Amino acid sequence: MEDKVKQKFSSYPDKIKPKMEILRDLIYEVAKNTEGVGKLEETLKWGEPAYLPSQTKSGTTVRIDWKPKSPDQIGMYVSCNTTLISTFRTMFGDDLNFEGNRAIVFPVDKPIPKKQLMICIQMALRYHLDKKT
Repeated sequence: MEDKVKQKFSSYPDKIKPKMEILRDLIYEVAKNTEGVGKLEETLKWGEPAYLPSQTKSGTTVRIDWKPKSPDQIGMYVSCNTTLISTFRTMFGDDLNFEGNRAIVFPVDKPIPKKQLMICIQMALRYHLDKKT
């Protein structure tokens, strides 16, 4: 983890850090097990931890964050210029909560729905590859 990302994770409140680490681990797990994605670049974009398949350019950037203005939720963000959130809504509208056309949000006091989220992460990391087919 690069220093500025480490600093960002250290800045999260103690009750938020474990959730953020779960999200980060899920992103890496999905990337490792998804054909065509390759190695991820981890950085900050808009002050948020961001993960992008830099070598293969297979997908869109996935960002995660907790914000003090919404202290009861954490989010996973994708580019609003994609159709991903619309697709996720169709697939998981009963299981996940969304914010506009850019985020899936999770209550901090509930377990993260890993099964659904892993599918969403995979679709984001393969967005450009799958869009071509």
